[in-house]
Amino acid sequence: MNPRVKQVTPLGNYELQIVFSNHEVRLFDVKPYLNKGVFEELKDVSLFNSAKVFNGTVTWNNELDFCPDTLYIESK
Repeated sequence: MNPRVKQVTPLGNYELQIVFSNHEVRLFDVKPYLNKGVFEELKDVSLFNSAKVFNGTVTWNNELDFCPDTLYIESK
């Protein structure tokens, strides 16, 4: 099992700075998802900036979330 999200900070340019349970700090680029289905809603900057941690992953006010494994594997 990959580490889980402990803290998230939305950054400019649709990136998330994520602190994982193993204490790694990584960047996740949301841009590749912004034209895919429900993730298009995240183009709204105020919604994107509402990112928060819930149950070890990142979620938004519209209950949209990413799989925590995706966040870890695809972050740098």
